[in-house]
Amino acid sequence: MSVDFASFDFLVVPGRENAPAEHWQSHWLGAFANSSRLMQEDWSRPELRAWTWRLNAAVESAPRRVVLVAHSVGVATVVRWAQSRPGLARNKVAAAFLAAPTNVDDPDPSFDLVRNFGPMPLAPLPFPTLVLSSRDDPRVKPAQARAFAEAWGADFADVGELGHIGSAARLDIWPAGLVLLGGLLARI
Repeated sequence: MSVDFASFDFLVVPGRENAPAEHWQSHWLGAFANSSRLMQEDWSRPELRAWTWRLNAAVESAPRRVVLVAHSVGVATVVRWAQSRPGLARNKVAAAFLAAPTNVDDPDPSFDLVRNFGPMPLAPLPFPTLVLSSRDDPRVKPAQARAFAEAWGADFADVGELGHIGSAARLDIWPAGLVLLGGLLARI
């Protein structure tokens, strides 16, 4: 079964510090004509209310059903937004591709800038979801990422050892990620 990528609007939801040009999310923006990046006013100090408000506005204004492509604290943004707007999430979001879900509840001080996104919701998401986790991600342990996926009713993919699945992994357009995205979209 082939997937018609043109029938969706792809909304890239970056994490802290945005997704620079070498990040796979930026490569995907260049690959899909019907894609856009969710912009935030302050990329260095994520704030739950501002980030979810912008996500809500972007989903509401999208002309077609949306596929959310989130990374890091962008995942927490998606999950917290879906919890606060379940009707819109159910009706307007076709699927969510959630890579490297930062554990915003981790007590380590290095997580202080994203702690305002906690507690991480653990209710099922109202759309098909795939959670991707790396075995050596410093922002979420694999067991925690798998527990998130189970709580959200999501499929889970172990992508090997790719760190935080960000720019440092040098994934370019990330062909393996595109295959996983295609599998997610085939479920719709």
